[in-house]
Amino acid sequence: MGLIGAGKFGSMFLSQVPTSKGLKVSVITDIDVDRAKQRCRDVGWSEERIASTRFMDNAYAMCEEAAIDVVVEATGDPVIGVLHADAAIKAGLHIVMVNVEADVLAGALMARKAKAAGVVYSMAYGDQPALICELVEWAQACGFDVVAAGKGTKYLASYHSSTPDTVWEHYGLTPNQAAKGGMNSKMFNSFLDGTKSALEMAAVANATYLTPAPDGLTFPPVGVDKLANVLRPKKDGGCLHHKGQVEVVSSLERDGSPVSRDLRWGVYVVIEAPNDYTASCFNEYGMNTDETGRYSAMYKPFHLIGLEVNISILSAAINNKPTGSNLGFVSDVVATAKRNLKAGEILDGEGGYTVYGKIMPSEQSLEIGGLPIGLSDGVRLNVPVLAGQHLCWSHVDMDETSIALELRREMEKICTPVKAA
Repeated sequence: MGLIGAGKFGSMFLSQVPTSKGLKVSVITDIDVDRAKQRCRDVGWSEERIASTRFMDNAYAMCEEAAIDVVVEATGDPVIGVLHADAAIKAGLHIVMVNVEADVLAGALMARKAKAAGVVYSMAYGDQPALICELVEWAQACGFDVVAAGKGTKYLASYHSSTPDTVWEHYGLTPNQAAKGGMNSKMFNSFLDGTKSALEMAAVANATYLTPAPDGLTFPPVGVDKLANVLRPKKDGGCLHHKGQVEVVSSLERDGSPVSRDLRWGVYVVIEAPNDYTASCFNEYGMNTDETGRYSAMYKPFHLIGLEVNISILSAAINNKPTGSNLGFVSDVVATAKRNLKAGEILDGEGGYTVYGKIMPSEQSLEIGGLPIGLSDGVRLNVPVLAGQHLCWSHVDMDETSIALELRREMEKICTPVKAA
């Protein structure tokens, strides 16, 4: 297989390669080849293994030239990621998209193209979206009604305005400590300000036909023992807008205190018993339920990110099956102002100083002409925008020569939005 991007995720994957049977990394592509080689050394690769691996700085050339079966796209750049996926599919290669940003931007189109080409377009196992999809598939295959599915994170409402200058105080680090650890402030800020949560839940929605609430994620503070009590419809005493909803739970109470037995690193699915007999089995086998006994939850407390992506690679190459894949344009993530913005300002995209991403049903995004967070980096505002306001195509000057923009518009045109509940 070939890897695009030897960053944190790529490094975690590479650390497993020497002990992975039946899998060979033939090519590693990165904009900094020397850095990529050093990352291999850092994770324990021998000089012999490094010498036998091809290193390139052009992913398009890799797709066209290299003798590989599967491409793993791990750059995290939505614009470049869409183009890499398109190139891999055109070359007849399976593509594993670590790049959730690109998947949300135009994944419905990429999955359609992959199917037509007879290749697999897959989420990356180890990242939370693929693990959530696995739980949803388990529940549906067993005949349970899926009430909610999602993940945990650290959240307070004030985090939406966090910037790369303020991010490290929330992680208990100094800027110097973060720099020593090679941590990217913009990337880490996207986890904190809610953008990454919105993107990951949009990816899950697009892969499962579960839908977000009209007003976006609410991040209820809840631990694993109370998932079934809280993540049920409001009419039943819970917090959900509707059954079949994606939602993220917070590991912090609203006052900042820790949630007991939080799910910060994990994923969950809340299920409903379809009949009284099944509900009685929940009780007999010790499942945590709400007071009615009909709602219960399954969860996985941790995810191992790049250490687990072999599952996706081998599933694509051997079984011709994705570990979760975009099924349709169900949900979108729209750029939202972090502060009052002036006409003429240049937006800086995910994790930056100007905008964060908010999830919404795709039909709502199309109705308002929402600007995807994945295309909000480096574009100029032509009107002032208030803090908390959704940005629209009409608010910015887009580069009309952008191929990523062209692919996004193609997706909006041919991939019919799935109506939310």
